[in-house]
Amino acid sequence: MTSIYYINKREEMLQFIPEGSKKILEVGCGEGIFASAVKKKMNAEVWGVELSDDAAKKAEKVIDKVFHADFTTIINTLPQNNFDCIVFNDVLEHIPDPFTLLENIKVLLKENGCVVCSIPNVRYIGNLVELLLKKDWQYKDGGILDITHFRFFTKKSIERMFSNAGYELVRIEGINPTKSMKVKLLGWLSFGLFSDSKYMQFATVAKWNNQ
Repeated sequence: MTSIYYINKREEMLQFIPEGSKKILEVGCGEGIFASAVKKKMNAEVWGVELSDDAAKKAEKVIDKVFHADFTTIINTLPQNNFDCIVFNDVLEHIPDPFTLLENIKVLLKENGCVVCSIPNVRYIGNLVELLLKKDWQYKDGGILDITHFRFFTKKSIERMFSNAGYELVRIEGINPTKSMKVKLLGWLSFGLFSDSKYMQFATVAKWNNQ
């Protein structure tokens, strides 16, 4: 994974953290830059989980608690009914079985706790051009076809994933759109069929009612 991941600010995701969240966990927190911004904005206690040893050590300096571990292996060691919000910024696609993961983390959430995610959009126009026009599907060091991605999502499959896991998807919005006028024109000419293709990711807020 590139070093950019560890220092990404992800400022566009701050608006998706639900108001009133006071205990927050970010999975894949990198050096803690986004988590520390959340901590400051929400006046919250923020924990992080990070695989990279160097990044985890830096995150420890700016947020309340950091676990240097593979999140899937420590879920059962974390306190139950403890978090108002769990954040996955471009993380679920790196996990072989994100569907089971969403089931397993329910025990960590408080009543009406939320899962906030940024998830890459495989129908992003740059990816469609390579697939449909260049007839290629080449894995890369970053982006939609990051070589470390196990899973690929569209808006529809994101909605289905949360629904099947028993969450209420209260918000889903495209983020980081291309500025290309050609793409906007394509969306208009196709009567909205390709309107989702201008977004690199979808931001989601999914609520779990544990009653």
